Amino acid sequence: MEKHVMCSKRLRKGIQHNWRLYILMLPALLWLVVFAYYPMYGLLIAFKDFKAVAGILGSPWADPVWKHFADFFSTSVARMVISNTLVLSLLTILISFPVPIIFALLLNQVKGKGTRKFIQTVSYAPYFISNVVVVSIMNVICAPGGFVNTIIKSLTGHPLLLMSSAEYFRTMYIVSNIWQTMGFSAIVYIAALAGINPDYYEAAIMDGAGKFKRILYIDIPLIMPTVIVMLILAVGNVMTVGYEKVYLMQAGTNTQVSEIISTYVYKVGLQNAQYSFATAVGLFNSVVNFVILVIANKIARKMADISIF
Repeated sequence: MEKHVMCSKRLRKGIQHNWRLYILMLPALLWLVVFAYYPMYGLLIAFKDFKAVAGILGSPWADPVWKHFADFFSTSVARMVISNTLVLSLLTILISFPVPIIFALLLNQVKGKGTRKFIQTVSYAPYFISNVVVVSIMNVICAPGGFVNTIIKSLTGHPLLLMSSAEYFRTMYIVSNIWQTMGFSAIVYIAALAGINPDYYEAAIMDGAGKFKRILYIDIPLIMPTVIVMLILAVGNVMTVGYEKVYLMQAGTNTQVSEIISTYVYKVGLQNAQYSFATAVGLFNSVVNFVILVIANKIARKMADISIF
C-alpha cells in the first residue's frame, strides 16, 4: 500500500513538473484514441448480422458467432485472394526492400551537397503522387502505342499488353512501387548513415580501405539495426497490400492474380453491402498480420538481439 502511494506521488509530481509536455502530447493522444482505438468498436460487426437501421449494438449476433469467417473460408475465392496477397506482398518485400538501402548507400558516397539534395528531392517526389495519377501514367506509357511498347516493338517486333495481361501484373506493380517509394523509404537509412561517427571513415581511409570496403565494413554493419527494424515492420504487414493501386490496375483479364484481400473486402463490403462478411475478412487479415509481426520480432530478437518490442 505504501509503495502504491509512493508511486502515485511520484507520478503526480512528474505530471506537475512536465505539464507542458503532456499538453503537447494531448492532440496526438486524442488522435490515437479517436482514429485508432475507437474504430475497434466496429469489429463487433464481424460477429453480428449487421443491419444499418439497428446499428452495431442493436444488430443480432450471428449464429454461430464465427459464421462469417466460416463463410469466407468456404468460398472458392478465399484461397485465391490469400495466395495472391501473400505472393504479391512477399515479392514486393524481396525485390523492393533492398532498393532504398542500396540507394541510400550510394547517395551517401556523393560528395557534392547540392547534388545530393537534388537527387534526394527528385527520388522521393514520386511518393507524393496520387496512385490514380501513377496508374494513369502507366496506362499511357505502357499502352500498345505508348513509349514503352514502342521500344519493345522495335526489339521484338510486336507490342505487349503490359497493363491487362495477368503475367505482367505483378511485375508492373512492383516496378511502379519501387519508383514510387524508393526515395521516401531511403530517408530512414540516410538519417542512420548521417549518424555514423566520421572517425570510422578516417580510420578506414588511413588503413587503405576504398569506398566499397567502407560501405561493406562500416556503413552496412552500423545501419543494420535500422534495417532489421524496418524489415520486421515490413514482414508484419505482409498481408496488407493497399487496395487502391491494385484496384486501379485490375482488368477482366488479370483478376486471377490481381484480386487480393483488400480489393475483395472493398468489393464485398462497400459495393455489395455485405458489411459483416467484409469485416470478418478484414479482421482475419489483421490478426494474421499481428501474429506474423510477433513471430518476426521474436526471431529478430533471438538472432540479432534487435526488436521493436
